[in-house]
Amino acid sequence: EVQLVESGGGLVQAGGSLRLSCAASGFTFDDYAIAWFRQAPGKERGVVSCISSFDGSTYYADSVKGRFTISSDNAKNTNYLQMNSLDPEDTAVYHCAAQWMVSCAALLNPGIPEVWGQGTLVTVSS
Repeated sequence: EVQLVESGGGLVQAGGSLRLSCAASGFTFDDYAIAWFRQAPGKERGVVSCISSFDGSTYYADSVKGRFTISSDNAKNTNYLQMNSLDPEDTAVYHCAAQWMVSCAALLNPGIPEVWGQGTLVTVSS
């Protein structure tokens, strides 16, 4: 069974850090693009960051550039989103998603990924 499982969410004060993990099972990261999306209450789901082992591309939303870093440990089949200098505006449910043989540019649309995790809640207090 193809599956993604996120972990690492929680409550943190503004300015703090969290590291989210996305563990894959049933497939390997070879030639996959992995993206993190987030959805805050009352808002649409939007992409935060992406990394593609298919073409080596990466992507960061303007709102997180310089604060978030995406990385993958292919040996562990796990992707990470390091989030620093967190702001209350970062409060959302964070989902990781995967799609085979696409660049990050193609994965920006939430309708594209075929594999999704269940999400992990990040709450940033002011």
